Amino acid sequence: MKWLSGFGRFWYDFIVGDSAALAVGGVAALFLGWLTLEMGGSALAQVLLPLVVVVTLAVSLLRR
Repeated sequence: MKWLSGFGRFWYDFIVGDSAALAVGGVAALFLGWLTLEMGGSALAQVLLPLVVVVTLAVSLLRR
């Protein structure tokens, strides 16, 4: 069982690292990109994804 907890701690540290906001923002950017492409909005995705990345970075920097 010790290897399972070590495995989980490794992946948590790898994905979340120092900032949970960046991890959540990355997942949100991927999800919103997928959702807009599924709805047929490739032009919207080209505007929305950089905006989500900038907002995520700003939130991460303001929380420090």
